[in-house]
Amino acid sequence: MAAPESGTDLSSLEAGLDALDTPAEAGPSRLARLRRAVLPPLVAVLLVLAVWQLVVTLRIRPPYLIPGPADVWAQLVHQAAQGTVAEAVWNSLRRGTLGFCASVVIGTPLGLAVARFRTLRTAIGPVLSGLQSLPSVAWVPAAIIWFGLSDATIYTVVLLGAVPSIANGLVAGLDQVPPLFLRVGRTLGARGLASVRHVLLPAALPGYVAGLKQGWAFSWRSLMAAELIAISPDLGPGLGQLLEVGRELSDMSLVVAAILLILLVGIGIELFVFAPVERRILHGRGLAGGTR
Repeated sequence: MAAPESGTDLSSLEAGLDALDTPAEAGPSRLARLRRAVLPPLVAVLLVLAVWQLVVTLRIRPPYLIPGPADVWAQLVHQAAQGTVAEAVWNSLRRGTLGFCASVVIGTPLGLAVARFRTLRTAIGPVLSGLQSLPSVAWVPAAIIWFGLSDATIYTVVLLGAVPSIANGLVAGLDQVPPLFLRVGRTLGARGLASVRHVLLPAALPGYVAGLKQGWAFSWRSLMAAELIAISPDLGPGLGQLLEVGRELSDMSLVVAAILLILLVGIGIELFVFAPVERRILHGRGLAGGTR
């Protein structure tokens, strides 16, 4: 059999292999998927609010230590009216998104190189795993010494927290690619970068996306750690700074409000960015997770 000579042939082969794994039956309706995605978290939130109010009602701790949901909501409305909430959320989301995108640009080729070259894996694979387990807050003092109280400090902490996670996620995904795929790709003419583009990366995509989700989580945590410590009027308000202001004022309502905002942003990114992408990829490969 003659080997394909163009990228179009390899793309057709890739689509054909995916189509073989795709189930013929139709998936759940859009309304059913929306209900499955929204209803369980909504019930969980209501349960948490009920338990929270019960604890406040029983006065297990004084109200200035454990404020009720109504007090926190009033604080949120007050901060929103002053424009603090929108500015803090925007600044933190902007920094987190830029830091995460830069981490993807660095972590993806790094993970690919570590997975493909045995010597490189032996040399820096354990270092990447060690960096991934290192708390990001440990980098903050060093970053402040290097760059002062600037955006460079915050982005450095985010990169050092997220890049190892994204690289390790891609390595794990590539390690699970069956060798048969590579042999078939070589037989059909996919070698070198063509093999990476048309065989390795598509086959490792579910593991790669899982690594990206983990990388975003590390980016967000690293950002909060940096914003809590690196505080300066030049940096502008962020959610981490808002949390620190609440601590300095001993205003527990503001502290809880800032924690809820940090949590809501994380949940929003998961529900509206990563979950649809992951569901589409899994569904395209006929995996059970794609029908959830």
